[in-house]
Amino acid sequence: MAAITAAMVKDLREQSGAGMMDCKKALAECDGDMDAAFELLRKNGAAKAEKKASRIAAEGICKVVVEGNTAVVLEVNSETDFVAKNEKFQTYVEKVAKQILNSNVTTIDELLAEKWAEDSSKTVNDVHVEMVATIGEKLSLRRFEKVTSDGFVVSYTHGGGRIGVIVDMAGAESDAAKEAATNLAMQIAALNPKYVSRSEVSAEYIAHEKEILLAQIMNDPKESQKPEKVINGMIEGRVSKELKEICLLDQVYVKAEDGKQSVAKYLEQVSKETGSELSVKRFVRFETGEGLEKKNEDFAAEVAAQMNA
Repeated sequence: MAAITAAMVKDLREQSGAGMMDCKKALAECDGDMDAAFELLRKNGAAKAEKKASRIAAEGICKVVVEGNTAVVLEVNSETDFVAKNEKFQTYVEKVAKQILNSNVTTIDELLAEKWAEDSSKTVNDVHVEMVATIGEKLSLRRFEKVTSDGFVVSYTHGGGRIGVIVDMAGAESDAAKEAATNLAMQIAALNPKYVSRSEVSAEYIAHEKEILLAQIMNDPKESQKPEKVINGMIEGRVSKELKEICLLDQVYVKAEDGKQSVAKYLEQVSKETGSELSVKRFVRFETGEGLEKKNEDFAAEVAAQMNA
């Protein structure tokens, strides 16, 4: 019997759009014959969406579900915004998110191979393939993150699921504390910080940024002529300015009455008012289609290309 490699499973999955376990099983049954395994998947209905596998699914929604001190944010992509607004699609995404909430899966492959909570005769992948067939578009379970807090969690969803945020807070849970944390979740959605605080920023990142800034200065005819001490000061100042933009606690709190109060100072204020020291342990921010190439559908250009073909 031919050895089934991870690369073979990966290739078959990309060709067919079927789940990892289905591909592995098909390859085993077909003694490693890729074409035969592909046909077997088609026959079993696991490759119903094979013709859609090459399409770009960069729309969709981010769904956040919370239960107690545990929260899950899940991104599921579709090809069009129209499908993202479909009630069946949204219900399906919520069910998958709840399945993750009550499961120990840590990867998409594990999720797809897991038994469907509502029908143990099916896997999550089986239900996903059925949804693809129902919707008529390529759908992609892209990513998820699960957060269990020692303190409490809050969530915020923006734009009907365009952005999903979870904030893990330390401190005593109260209405005032949850309101403050929700305000921060909204800020994270709007301003997209990369870190909670400067302590999370690696020395390598800082060194890399300084290297880029130095190169920019040296390529400027005027700035490059300044003394080394001045140039170093310019670099430090620009790095500090960047950190204020990418670190949540350094950002100006968007609801600050004086327009200057930082998020860190806002948390100090709320901590005093609630009698409990509040701090942000971590946050997760998903934005639909983030990092994915989107289709550029230019009908005029398409017609022109066909005419010139």
